[in-house]
Amino acid sequence: MNHWLAIGGMMLLTVLIRASFLVFGQRLAFPDWLNRALHYVPAAVLSALVVPMALAPAGTVDISLHNAYLPGIIVAALVAWKSGKTLLAIVISFVVYGAWRWGLGL
Repeated sequence: MNHWLAIGGMMLLTVLIRASFLVFGQRLAFPDWLNRALHYVPAAVLSALVVPMALAPAGTVDISLHNAYLPGIIVAALVAWKSGKTLLAIVISFVVYGAWRWGLGL
């Protein structure tokens, strides 16, 4: 029963939070400091999802040359930093990962 109460509570909270943006619309204004901080959320979430997978693909930390995720993620970070183009960084990192994994790497 507690599980269902927790699920229902999370569902209600999610609906209320999302509905608040529809109800208040343009009248809802955040302070400048919060708007600046919210610009970092996508990068922080993406890093939190990708870095653990790249450093520990099999569940244990692997920073050897046999981990094909590492060169891909390093190249993605460098391309994104230098060019500022996220899609370009993703495509190039996939190419590096594939080349490393399927033959051109160690």
